[in-house]
Amino acid sequence: MEVNNKLEQLKGLAAKGKINRREFVQYAMAAGVTAAVAEKAFISSARAEPKKGGTMKIGLGHGATTDTLDPGTYPDQFTGTALWGTLSNSLTEIDAKGNVVPDLAESFEPSDGAKKWVFKLRKGVTFHNGKTVTADDVVASIQHHLGEGSKSAAKSLLKSVTSIKADGAETVVFELDGGNADFPYTVSDYHMPIMPKRDDGSVDWESGVRTGAYVLDKFEPGVSATFNKNPNYYKSDRGWFERVEFLSIKDVTARTNALMAGEVHYMDRCDLKSLDLLKANPNIVVSEVTGYGHYIFPMNCTVAPFDNPDIRNAIKYSVDREQVLANVFLGHGTVGNDNPIAPTVKFATNPEPIHSYNPEKARELLKKAGLDSLKIDLSVADAAFAGAVDSALLWKEHAKACNIEINVIKEPDDGYWDNVWLKKPFVASYWSGRPTVDWMMTTAYAADAAWNDTFWKNPRFNELLLAARSETDEAKRAAMYAEMQQLVHDDGGLVNLLFNSYVEAGVNTLDHGDMAANWQLDGMRIAERWWFKA
Repeated sequence: MEVNNKLEQLKGLAAKGKINRREFVQYAMAAGVTAAVAEKAFISSARAEPKKGGTMKIGLGHGATTDTLDPGTYPDQFTGTALWGTLSNSLTEIDAKGNVVPDLAESFEPSDGAKKWVFKLRKGVTFHNGKTVTADDVVASIQHHLGEGSKSAAKSLLKSVTSIKADGAETVVFELDGGNADFPYTVSDYHMPIMPKRDDGSVDWESGVRTGAYVLDKFEPGVSATFNKNPNYYKSDRGWFERVEFLSIKDVTARTNALMAGEVHYMDRCDLKSLDLLKANPNIVVSEVTGYGHYIFPMNCTVAPFDNPDIRNAIKYSVDREQVLANVFLGHGTVGNDNPIAPTVKFATNPEPIHSYNPEKARELLKKAGLDSLKIDLSVADAAFAGAVDSALLWKEHAKACNIEINVIKEPDDGYWDNVWLKKPFVASYWSGRPTVDWMMTTAYAADAAWNDTFWKNPRFNELLLAARSETDEAKRAAMYAEMQQLVHDDGGLVNLLFNSYVEAGVNTLDHGDMAANWQLDGMRIAERWWFKA
């Protein structure tokens, strides 16, 4: 206890700049702490005070000419990071520890077994055009995803909402068709920014007027997005840059070269094969965060031959995930087992049997389906995830021993999400994952989910999804979530290759607090949370 107290005192001094690294390590070791622990403690506590100013340039491996300002259509980290995390705010957000905390809301409280949620808004928050944010704006923003014919990715997340009402200017009341203890997580989603309400009751999404730390300057879909500092941002401890620029640089080599040449200050989705080159540069810092993200190959369960569960499972046994992880991703991740729930998420399980490489089992399942061999097309591009093409080509070799011939079709990076994903029956894809079982399953595996990329519809799964959401007994809820994960594993069209690490890099003049792992790029809020040291 005495050692811990002493270390906390030292960390407080370091945070205030009253003690340098050498002194910190010496005093900490004298108190009984190892040098390694002392070094780590100093680094975490002695971050430089945030400095205002500068232009932050970020190179991203996403972006398409079909991107729009409509948040219901945001497909990836470019739109999510630029048009949500930089430009906008939702009612809540996820902090660096994975907890849901208020954002535009000041507080949120459940009642009636979590069937009713009351959100109190922060007072005095304004949109970029000077208009005060009211409960009516929140109602219109949420209704935007629920209208008839809506194809918003948030529509399935909000299916349980039976009514949204403004109770005065600063209170919003949600009523659900059943209890949902996770509802505050749901409304933190990057598809649900709060936008100004129009006179006709609809919401103004076209103008890009939002509430975030930065005001939209220019948006060129598939090319760039630029922003200027919002001088009236309601968070005094966020939004340090004077200007932020996002560049769509889908080719990882070009993205790396841009960072090395100083054309951008930060990049996502590093090429793992060239990490040593980045790490050898004293002006660049490589970061690696393990979150909920996973690289996948979804099969359309409504299209032959993927409509046969035995064939789906034969395919799952035909890939050597350990070898792909070692050879393509150089160990940066954890092999998947065809369950989309990351091991760190509450209620996560690891279903049996483990879908490891097993040619004999694959051939046995093919025979059960009445086949001696199988030939299938697999459409891939590194736009899906860096390493998707190499993974598919390695898988093609593995599958030969299983009597499965995989024809790898390399698709163009540009337009991949519009022309291939959800269009072709067997593709490469990725999910950033979600911090709760309900959120992940509702977004991607509910029968009517807009982004159900396996097109899987299992009646028992959907029954459990609704029941678990309102179950207050944690033991019963855990059992339901375990059965749901087992169903996806056994019957679904998901090949979860691996849970990936977010490997990113930036110049050493950048600084930040603890990084969130719920999405890439510090929870997609890098522009709001980071700063230049000098």
